[in-house]
Amino acid sequence: MPALSQNLSFTVNSTSTVAVNYPNTGTTALTFLSDKVKGDGYFGNSDGFHSVQIQTTNFIGKLEIQGSLSLDPGNSDWFSINLDSNRKYVDTTGLVKEESVSYVNYTTATTTVIGYNFKGNFVWVRGKISNFTQGSVNFIKYNY
Repeated sequence: MPALSQNLSFTVNSTSTVAVNYPNTGTTALTFLSDKVKGDGYFGNSDGFHSVQIQTTNFIGKLEIQGSLSLDPGNSDWFSINLDSNRKYVDTTGLVKEESVSYVNYTTATTTVIGYNFKGNFVWVRGKISNFTQGSVNFIKYNY
């Protein structure tokens, strides 16, 4: 089990990297998947608590964290994880509700550092960048 946060690594042009930059020659939306990393469930831990920190620069695209319960996951074994945003809102009936998101979608160039917590006994976790049309994902740090 890691003592500190680890960066999710992506393979871009056969090179492993933490930062993913939209290529200057790119003309279409791109998708990148990070390497899988061990989740809390891999070690049989029962609290299922995980955290991610995402940093972007002028980024336009969609970011999501995916999990798998399979020991050896194939493409169809991955699913989007609901991220706890700790954001509350009042609905139209006056009830206070908590917002939960399964992905972050930026349609205008966004530079930010944002963190999320999520719970689940995931065996594997990975990051997914999709609809990527501009900017950079500087890193996605992960801890459990």
